[in-house]
Amino acid sequence: MEKKQVPGEDARHRRVNRLKKGIVLWMLLPVGLCMVLFYRVNALSRQLEDTQESLRQLLETVEQGQTSETGQDTVPQPSRTESHVKASIAGAEGMEGLADSLKVEQEIPEAAHKVYLTFDDGPSKYTEDILDILDTYDVKATFFVLGKEDEHSIEMLREIARRGHTIGMHSYSHKYADIYGSLEAFSADYYRIYSYILENTGIQSTCYRFPGGSSNTISDLDMQIFADFLEEQEVVFYDWNISSEDAGRTLLDVDALVENATADILKHGTSIILMHDAASRPTTVEALPEIIEKILAMEDTEILPITEETTPIQHIHKSE
Repeated sequence: MEKKQVPGEDARHRRVNRLKKGIVLWMLLPVGLCMVLFYRVNALSRQLEDTQESLRQLLETVEQGQTSETGQDTVPQPSRTESHVKASIAGAEGMEGLADSLKVEQEIPEAAHKVYLTFDDGPSKYTEDILDILDTYDVKATFFVLGKEDEHSIEMLREIARRGHTIGMHSYSHKYADIYGSLEAFSADYYRIYSYILENTGIQSTCYRFPGGSSNTISDLDMQIFADFLEEQEVVFYDWNISSEDAGRTLLDVDALVENATADILKHGTSIILMHDAASRPTTVEALPEIIEKILAMEDTEILPITEETTPIQHIHKSE
């Protein structure tokens, strides 16, 4: 017997079928989205790995380039380019928790003992020998020069500047009676030595050493008068706290000079050593290599030229 069709039943079946299809589509949509996201994550991961590898290769190229320039297998200080590459790698690896694998660069602390080799009374016939010795050990010194107008002295003055040493003033004439006779005489001598250095080297010297030191007993005037004048010129004067004793009437031998110049260095944070660049002091030149070697062998010690950063040693101090 044929079943009768209930009115509206076809329409209800169609609605049910459409509902089923909708449910299936809504169930498939999250699955599709998950598959798309999975593909994107994999693609980004591969891209990240490629970026890290490229950055590592770039860093290796930079380091190899610096090594080939120096000709040594040393560890170079990070250049601006190198630091940028390292920062990029750190940023990439930080996404994977690997930033700790990079080393943090630290500044090298200053030496506890700073030593300043100073030479008074030059230029002389020994100036070039002294400069060659300093070059051999790659150290810089300070030369407190006089106003010598002969061709050799001017050439040596320029050579001191060319080799990167500090040039200081030690008066123009080195005549105590004239220099310390009055403030006017002192200032006239000062301007002569300042101009002499400037005209021959282009250097505006800002450091001075009094002939005989600031504690000399030759001047009839209070040395503070001259110290105040230098301060007005924005010039710093430097005495010494270690002397090689090479200025005496007796010519000391090499062993004595080395002992005098180095014995007390480790007692001071700043050591300014007095020596002389003079034609009458050949043993100073002979002793210089051993003096330098002995200082360089000391722990936590470095040899420097006098600069604006140098702590001055002064025998007289301005009263408050």
